[in-house]
Amino acid sequence: MTSSSSLPSTASAPAESSDPSDRRRWIALAIVMTAAFMDLVDVTIVNIAIPSIREDTGASFSSIQWITAGYSLAFAAGLITGGRLGDIYGRKRLFLIGIGGFTLASALCGFAAGPEMLVASRILQGGTAALMVPQVLSIVHATFPAHERGKVFGLFGAIVGLGAVLGPLLGALLTEWNIAGLEWRPIFLINLPVGIAGLVLGRKFIAESKAPKALRLDLVGVALVTLGMLMLIYPLTRGHELGWPLWGHLSMAGSLLVFLVLVMFERAKARRDGSPLVELSLFRVKSFAAGIAVQLTFGIGLGIFFLVWTLYMQMGLGWSALRAGTTGIPFSIAVSCAAGISVQKLVPRFGRKVLQTGALLMIIGLLLYIWESDRYGMGITSWQMALPLVVMGLGMGLIVAPLTDMVLSEVPKEHSGSASGLINTVQQMGNALGLGLVSVVFLGAIGDRLAPQEVGPAFAEAFRHSLWWVAGVLAVIFLVMFALPARPRQHVEGGDGAVDAAGVADAADMAGGSGSVKEPALTP
Repeated sequence: MTSSSSLPSTASAPAESSDPSDRRRWIALAIVMTAAFMDLVDVTIVNIAIPSIREDTGASFSSIQWITAGYSLAFAAGLITGGRLGDIYGRKRLFLIGIGGFTLASALCGFAAGPEMLVASRILQGGTAALMVPQVLSIVHATFPAHERGKVFGLFGAIVGLGAVLGPLLGALLTEWNIAGLEWRPIFLINLPVGIAGLVLGRKFIAESKAPKALRLDLVGVALVTLGMLMLIYPLTRGHELGWPLWGHLSMAGSLLVFLVLVMFERAKARRDGSPLVELSLFRVKSFAAGIAVQLTFGIGLGIFFLVWTLYMQMGLGWSALRAGTTGIPFSIAVSCAAGISVQKLVPRFGRKVLQTGALLMIIGLLLYIWESDRYGMGITSWQMALPLVVMGLGMGLIVAPLTDMVLSEVPKEHSGSASGLINTVQQMGNALGLGLVSVVFLGAIGDRLAPQEVGPAFAEAFRHSLWWVAGVLAVIFLVMFALPARPRQHVEGGDGAVDAAGVADAADMAGGSGSVKEPALTP
């Protein structure tokens, strides 16, 4: 998240028929922005409703992990292919297929008869989001002339930032209200009227566009990436529950062989037709390789933090969904505020030091949180959590807003679309991996048989244990950031406005939870 989009966008030239007086394009903008908003809010809503889902359906902890990780994995696996399908067959067509599928998947989630159906529906939701979300920026790029895009991207970033703040609160309210006795189900069913409206209006107002020269599909690459991630993440999520069987260790070791085969295949495909899923030559750029490492590890850290934070507040401390949702509002606001300042004022002057300062601030916030949780125990209040959350939020905003542009700054222009898609895909994969690691760093610290009075303290202790892991991940990120360029070179189209929107969208997505709304840099 989240959500705004995440993909390579080999964008075509702006439509020549775009008349500045034509209001249809502004209606089209509202439609694609609403779809991106819906995707982001859906992710943040799910996080806050997880304890309610578990209580109502009897889902195991591994099922809970897959409700979130399954979405991220399917979203990541389909991002680049979704973008290329839009370039080949038409952005409007793929957007409508995506929003229709996302709406259908939301209905299946809302009416899920059990945890297995809910997990499958969430995977479908992530896959259809991967068709819908990449088209958002491509449609904007093809619809609006260059001189208007700065204003459009600025508006886009503001709307997505608002979604990050409202998502947890809306999820908490829908869960607390228990509308028609449906418990958590309205968090998904709310997508139905919005999705249907987007589908109907999108057919009427969005203009079709394609890339003048689109890359070919790499379905084998997608299959290898998905297989490798499944072989790694599935044993992690089930390992604690099953007692860490031998097949799990073999599967995780085998995933390394699958990724090795992927690298060999992508090299061969690049030589054969020049359209691999992963452009391996990008990794020769030191700043890009370092940035990919930062995105992956950052995704892992955030995947761990947001899930264990929810479990700690609602299942450990016994707080209501509404109280947990409102507790996170200062964090979301801090991320959005720091994101805007970071991109517009700080990074142009101080460069990568801003990102490294953000990593240190996040570590300080985590240490404060660990100290307060230990100091106040089960009596900790939302107000006492505000300080560490604001410090963490400020640090995250300093990192996520300028990170994509920093990573892309030394990438050749002709590869910036592929590079931005890969960056966002890796971040989503890191998020899925982090969610899988919750079994190790959080559930592994909780005893198997706890008396009712032991549950709360055990969850609090496991929460503190998990935060030490996240702090360690951030320390690694701080060191890897030395390989980033001292200052990014501006080369994305749209000027500062485009970068601002991308940064705020990234920040808003991560503030909301496991994210899915990210803006790629646009190629000329």
